[in-house]
Amino acid sequence: MKIMRQVAQDWNVELYNSKHAFVFDYGRSLIDALQPQSHERILDLGCGSGILTKEIADSTGNVIGVDKSADMIASARASFPEISFEIGDVGDFSFKAPFDAIFSNATLHWVLQSDQAIENMYANLKKGGRIVLEFGGKDNIKTIIQALRHVLSEKGFEKQARVTPWFFPSIGEYTHALEHYGFRVTFAHLYDRPTALVDSETGIVDWLMMFATAFFEGMEEDEVLDVAKEVQNQLRPELFKSGKWYADYRRIRIIAHKD
Repeated sequence: MKIMRQVAQDWNVELYNSKHAFVFDYGRSLIDALQPQSHERILDLGCGSGILTKEIADSTGNVIGVDKSADMIASARASFPEISFEIGDVGDFSFKAPFDAIFSNATLHWVLQSDQAIENMYANLKKGGRIVLEFGGKDNIKTIIQALRHVLSEKGFEKQARVTPWFFPSIGEYTHALEHYGFRVTFAHLYDRPTALVDSETGIVDWLMMFATAFFEGMEEDEVLDVAKEVQNQLRPELFKSGKWYADYRRIRIIAHKD
């Protein structure tokens, strides 16, 4: 499996599982949309630590999980040794046998080469197969990003403030690309999903340490923590409500078929 370079992103598996379980908790409703069948061969694209892969496997014995992070795959293999997990880039993957369905939760916004990802999903599906996807849509975490860029610039980290690690498309942009590569889109929904963070003291700091490490390349550990704390302070009026921190998520959910 070839690897395509993306913006650097480090994954802390322990932090992911302990304080960011909402990623796979929300993904359970996407499995309901997938409706996996016992006879199907399914790919979980960007499987992380394998929690949702295991739930898909409970319905079909033939599921493969793929993730770019070696640490995530190691965690998944240790937790679910009966399931096949592989290290690979969701932007550039290939399997000999095609799939009945490709499932992807909270992953495709990390793939900057979105056209290549769509083309590869199409190529790795059987005729009549489907994709069931959810990821960040236009203006996802806009409030957090604006505050982070502002604080980085204010503290002299201009290069870091210009980093763009994510692809957050509109429905029109993404469905047009899917149709261009041959998919028939049957469902597309963009919706706001304010997401409660676990720690009422360090919710935004934890979120930044988990998902925004690409912005901190070249910075010292104390500088990163200083920026993260200041971002959290600036976001308090907007994102701290009723004793909880919230991330201003906006998601796209897509179902499309290969005719």
